[in-house]
Amino acid sequence: MSKYKNNIARLKKEIAETCLKIGRNSDEIKLIAASKYADAGQIEQVLKYGINDFGENRADELIDKYKIIGNKAKWHFIGHLQSKKAKLVVPIVDCIHSIDKLSTLEKVDREAFRNNKIQKVLLEINISGEGSKYGMKKDELSFFLKEARMFKNISINGLMSMAPLTDDYFIIRRIFRSLSELLKYAGSNFKEMNLKELSMGMSNDFKIAIEEGSTMLRIGSLIFL
Repeated sequence: MSKYKNNIARLKKEIAETCLKIGRNSDEIKLIAASKYADAGQIEQVLKYGINDFGENRADELIDKYKIIGNKAKWHFIGHLQSKKAKLVVPIVDCIHSIDKLSTLEKVDREAFRNNKIQKVLLEINISGEGSKYGMKKDELSFFLKEARMFKNISINGLMSMAPLTDDYFIIRRIFRSLSELLKYAGSNFKEMNLKELSMGMSNDFKIAIEEGSTMLRIGSLIFL
């Protein structure tokens, strides 16, 4: 039996059990395979076992894999996006999870217009305040959302963040809860926007993320290793 089949079955079981424990429906949660370290052959194997969404961190690697796999997969861009790479990413991806600058959003909007699409994006928040991480500060979000109203080919669907690398689950939970509360605040103050998605939770902390309201998990090693 394929290791990918086993890995995915085990992961989906753990997601379902976590949801059951807190009274959530596991159908609310999109499982995105973080395929940064996977080649096209590995992605094609995973596609066989019920995962259709794949997250890439680099535009050039996304292009290379897309040339082989195409639209059999639904692609997400989950790494830091340079403005100059928007023209490569926008024609391919369903959602960009990592917008943190208005200048980048402007370029994405322009490329979406050229491609006759409404580009779904999430805003990356540096909720932990770590200097090494991308993302806007949480107190910058309201201004960003006000300014973003001008972009007609953009749909801002929610927020994304990463917890710090730590074994302290209290810290991880606090970070995820803070992002969840920020989404609720933004949703109540910008009701015309579709602010419902929370992209948070990776292989080491996805259960806590589910408990704190995640709707999108970005899982790499638990699927591919």
